[in-house]
Amino acid sequence: MKLRSGRIAALAVAALSAQSCVAQEPTMVEHESGITFGTWSAAAGGSQAPFEFGMALPENALTTDSTEYIGLLRCGKSSKGEGGWCGLSHGESGQMIGALLLVAWPHGDEVLTSFRYVTGYDFPGVYKGDAKLTQISSKITDDYYEVTYRCQGCLAWEQDGDAGKTSTSQGFLVLGRASGSDTPTNPDCPDKITHGFHDTGFGQYGAVLQGLARSEYSQWVGLATKTVSGNCGATSPTTTAATMTSAPATTSETSIPATTTTSAPAVTFTPAPTEEFDYIVVGAGAGGITVADKLSEKGHSVLLIEKGPPSTGYWGGTMRPDWLNDTKLTRFDVPGLCNQIWADSAGVACTDMDQMAGCVLGGGVAVNAGLWWKPHPLDWDENFPAGWKSSDTRQATDRVFSRIPGTVRPSQDGRIYYDQGFNVLSSGLSSAGWSRIDEPNSSPDRKNRTFGHSTFMFSGGERGGPLATYLKTAAERSNFRLITDTGVKRLVRSGGRITGVEIEGNPATGHGYSGVVNVTASTGRVILSAGVFGTAKVLFRSGIGPADSLATVKGSASDGASMISESEWINLPVGYNLLDHVNTDTIIDHPDVVFYDFYEAWDHPIPSDEEKYLNSRTGILAQAAPNIGPLFWEEVKGADGIVRQFQWTARVEGTTNTSMTMSMYLGRGLTSRGRMSITSRLDTRVVTPPYLRDDNDRLAVIQALENVRVSLSGVRNLTWHVPTVNQTSEAYVNSLLTTPAQRRANHWMGTTKLGTDDGRNGGTAVVDTNTKVYGTDNLFVVDASIFPGMVTNNPSAMIVIAAEHAATKIMALSQ
Repeated sequence: MKLRSGRIAALAVAALSAQSCVAQEPTMVEHESGITFGTWSAAAGGSQAPFEFGMALPENALTTDSTEYIGLLRCGKSSKGEGGWCGLSHGESGQMIGALLLVAWPHGDEVLTSFRYVTGYDFPGVYKGDAKLTQISSKITDDYYEVTYRCQGCLAWEQDGDAGKTSTSQGFLVLGRASGSDTPTNPDCPDKITHGFHDTGFGQYGAVLQGLARSEYSQWVGLATKTVSGNCGATSPTTTAATMTSAPATTSETSIPATTTTSAPAVTFTPAPTEEFDYIVVGAGAGGITVADKLSEKGHSVLLIEKGPPSTGYWGGTMRPDWLNDTKLTRFDVPGLCNQIWADSAGVACTDMDQMAGCVLGGGVAVNAGLWWKPHPLDWDENFPAGWKSSDTRQATDRVFSRIPGTVRPSQDGRIYYDQGFNVLSSGLSSAGWSRIDEPNSSPDRKNRTFGHSTFMFSGGERGGPLATYLKTAAERSNFRLITDTGVKRLVRSGGRITGVEIEGNPATGHGYSGVVNVTASTGRVILSAGVFGTAKVLFRSGIGPADSLATVKGSASDGASMISESEWINLPVGYNLLDHVNTDTIIDHPDVVFYDFYEAWDHPIPSDEEKYLNSRTGILAQAAPNIGPLFWEEVKGADGIVRQFQWTARVEGTTNTSMTMSMYLGRGLTSRGRMSITSRLDTRVVTPPYLRDDNDRLAVIQALENVRVSLSGVRNLTWHVPTVNQTSEAYVNSLLTTPAQRRANHWMGTTKLGTDDGRNGGTAVVDTNTKVYGTDNLFVVDASIFPGMVTNNPSAMIVIAAEHAATKIMALSQ
């Protein structure tokens, strides 16, 4: 079976070929053009195509930041007949989002290029800024294609107020790369191309610039004489001589006209509901669905507003592969299709943030792998203040797990399919003295040198979870209303009193509502449950947050003129205390492991597997991709006396068809924190990644990795790919960048921290212990953003428990 394991496979091979990410010295190469490049490369292997990038810089670029360079891009072809595409990110951390991207592909006897830009998880559009590429040469062979070029205005960029730059004077850049096997559509017109997922490689690498600043640069730029523009219907030739200019010792940016676009006709959305509601809940994810159900259960009128479209079939979702066309199921219903978001996120992922999140009905619990954990009592006791301890949340926990008990055997025949990888690792853990727990949720406090199968929220062989329970019961009540495809722009407020919300329809779908919806006069309340980034964004746009974030909104073209008066701003540390599990990916190989291609199952499922799933909800497609398990846990006590909790999540994907990726998550006890904020385009950004900022966190990760390497050392024929056999655990951990692209688990928390120390008075909390936003009368937050600290496991179940508990507290407050 062909290996096509997507995101992690490509990342895995990238790790193999670029172990020393933090300080990767260039290999100096004299190109046939006569230019000396410092180069970095990734070798072919598994699903990865070979890749090489070279750079030369102006003479003074190591003392004065340059915005231009001369580049060499050499990309391996997916086959002798098809070239695919490859790309480069110039971003500060080699990221895709909020960075100038360069895409190249072979077409005929030319290599065409296009500058691209994107502000969220969407297909990058044409960059409208001043970057200019002039080719020096290009080459196409049976095995690769390459282009050498001068790139002016490429190391600083700006589009619609979203700006960024890299600094060559620091002597170090972080660059990103990506490549895919699909030939771009509309390949003759750079402005019109589209292409598929980066299935043949991607990753970031640290690029040391020593030796790249050259005195010959001024002569070399004279070789850049060709503008290769393709054929977009113009009558002029595709290749023209570039206008020659004298090249200074440093970069000079050449302005080029922006791409002309024709505005689409304005969409008319449905007018906002005119009735008033006791509660308006913003965001239908794990927290919002749950709290809306509990409030409506007590007779309150509730409006639940979801930014994205319907997801599962029951709620009117329509996104599905062809083999589900004659069913009521969508991609979100089938557990085995959950990983498809990494290959095809259009219409699913949020496009206004730089992290992956689901902007569909259900949010994360509609798109994730469905892991469902009863919290370790210490997750409450160590992180939360009085009123939120494990003894306080016990009843909420019981209520949640009575409705969504979870299962370790989601296939309706009770079998676990393709468990060879589980057996390989569990044999080694058992021999090393780790204890197996058949039902991990039966002992949530046993999380030290224990392992077991994963527990999922799935029910009846389908996704289940809050969408199939809490939302269903809420929808049966006449006092509950759900609207989708509708975002909340801002709160309507006077001082601390919220009177309603301003809503806007979804331009991507053409559906939704616009206008203002009001809460019941004097007694109505608003609850924000839009997620760690979405909730913070609504607060920022409503004049609630730190001064610098609010000033950015005030200076935006979209909100500046209509933003609430500065005299009514509420200064709170929204966006601080950003948390995520620190992820460290490792890869092993064993001949007994069997790979299943879940990505291929999207288009062409194995007929017998398709039949099993459709007829009886059995088989591998009733399990989460990419064949998850075992899960194993350990505690490590740091030099600072803090016990740090680790969860390892193993799954069958990696560099070969017999590989397993084991992701190590540092959770409860971590002390590092980050920050997110907002741009003038009103997109959210992680401005300070929350990974390993405390050295005690880093040392604990090293120790945990070493412990597992020792524990698995007795497994015959087990081979370590990442880290390699000869690489120490310390060297490997230290080699990894602490950027979201390399270390995120996408279990974000903490940006509206719950606590007793009022953030208006120098404290760290945004909401009090009733989840009410400090400085307001009737505004609450109920989602992962209120969590003060990181937790042991995947957090979905704990978010639902927190929402159950918060609903009780909110309703107990006097009106």
